[in-house]
Parts: sequence; C-alpha cells; structure tokens
Amino acid sequence: MKLDRRMFIGGSLALGASACIPPDQSPVGRLAAELRIIEAASGGTLGVELYNTATGASVGINQDKRFGHASSFKFSLAALLLQRDAAGTIDADQKVTWTEADMLSHAPFTRERIGTGATLRELSRATQTTSDNPAANILLRYLGGPAGLTAFWRSLGDEVSRVDRFEPEMNLVPATEFRDTTTPAAMARTVAKIVYGDVLPEKERAELKQWMIETETGLKRVRAGLPEGWVAGDKTGTSGLIGTSEYNYIDIGFAEGPKGQPPITFACYLRARQTEDEMLAAPQAALAQVGRIIKEFAEPEKGLPLVGKLY
Repeated sequence: MKLDRRMFIGGSLALGASACIPPDQSPVGRLAAELRIIEAASGGTLGVELYNTATGASVGINQDKRFGHASSFKFSLAALLLQRDAAGTIDADQKVTWTEADMLSHAPFTRERIGTGATLRELSRATQTTSDNPAANILLRYLGGPAGLTAFWRSLGDEVSRVDRFEPEMNLVPATEFRDTTTPAAMARTVAKIVYGDVLPEKERAELKQWMIETETGLKRVRAGLPEGWVAGDKTGTSGLIGTSEYNYIDIGFAEGPKGQPPITFACYLRARQTEDEMLAAPQAALAQVGRIIKEFAEPEKGLPLVGKLY
C-alpha cells in the first residue's frame, strides 16, 4: 500500500464525483472532507481531532471513536509525575532501581541503567522521549498503577480516557476493545489542558513541553507535514495485534505556528491492516498529511468559529 500524491489526487477526484455540492462548505466542513480523503487513501480508519487552544474551535473525523493508546499514554504519565512532584506528594528526584525481571523489549534507557538505577524524573523523561517500556511500567507502579493514571485524566475532566493494564498487555486493543482506550476528541483536549492549562506550574509545563519537542519518534508523522518554522512536540504510539495484520499508529501533541497563530493540539489515530513491508511508511505519510491540515486550520483567514476555551 503506497500513499503518494496520485492517491490523494485520486481521492480528491472521487470525492468530487460523489457529489456535485459538498454537504458542508464551511471552513470546518472542507477541512473535515480533506481528512476523509486522507483516511480513504490510507486504507484504514483514521481518527483525528485538531483543537484550537485559543478559541476552542475543533475539526476532525471519527472524533468519538475509541482507539488504543499504545505508547501515547506515556505523555500523560510524565505529566502526572511532574504534577505530583510540584504538589510535594512525590519526589521526582528520588532514585529507584530495577532488575532483569522488569525488562521488556524497547528499553534504550533502562537497559543501559539497569546496574545503577535512575531518578523518577529521568525515567519520566526517558519514557516520553524514547518511549522506554520498562521505564513506563516502573513509573506507573509508583503513581498508583493504571487506576492512578485514569484518575489523573478524570481530575482533568477527561471522562473518556482510561488505562487498565501495564506494558505490553495494554497494547492488545482490537477495534471492539474498551480497555486501554481514548478518543481523539478527549485526548486533544487533555493535551491542551496539560500543555497550555493550569494542570502543571509554569516550570514543570515548560519542562514537559521541551521533552515533547526533543521526542524524535514523531518526526516522520504529524510534524513532518508542518511548515518550516513551526514549533511542535508530540508523543507517538505504535502497536500490532498478535496473529493479525492490524496495526495502530498514534501521534498526539501540539503545534505552534508563526505570527501569533494560536497553538493547536492534535490527537491522531490510524488503524490499518498491512503487510510487514508496508508497516510505518504509508501510515507515517498519512499522519504527515494531517500536519498540512493543521496549518490550514490555524490560519485566521479560515474564519473558524469562536466558541471559547474549554479550560
């Protein structure tokens, strides 16, 4: 499955042929139609919410459909650690150790530090920037387990997002699963509250935001579609269902354009069936196209509706 310019042009022509007059010719309607074209070209199910943090306006598709977090939950986990440290209920600079029994696949930080240990802050940064799996499990245990992270989301007004299991079981999320899921609409707003709201004090908010910018796993996803000069940070997730060809590709984060354009938060989820050879390249191209839509959504001349901030 290749995702290229011809497929997007073909999708545009197919959309035009299906109806002489688009059902919604508003700025939001046109952007949603573009997202539908990206979804059609991807061959999967695309869930997207783009959220304007200044006005509360949003645009997306399949915004209320549930998708698995994969590693994207680690962003909220890092935020929870920083929040509790700021509140004085946990010491982020406490040093902890772990053993071989804690190790999982993809452990670039914890494998290197298994003999010496690390602080909770170092583990938090590692799970955000490198998506280290053992680091996430160690943090999750110190922060009250899946119930503790779910309670954090509830405290933010997010009544949708949930985590029920540890790594790696929490990645086993077929389309019908309710556990370990969120929706694009819920997560885009949660990202906005954490990065731009009062969930964290200014110092901790800046620290987490810098970690997101330093995260390199998303450089070929949404951020790849943003114009030069934009500042963006994210947390990705990738998972596959054992014994199937179904894969999930996730990218959540923020994007800040130049010239005083309002920051946009995004939550993107793509569920697709692929061969091993197709894995990553085509989904990354689809998510990069969402980055192009973010630029259009942020342009003030689009005349998007003013509905007020939600936090």
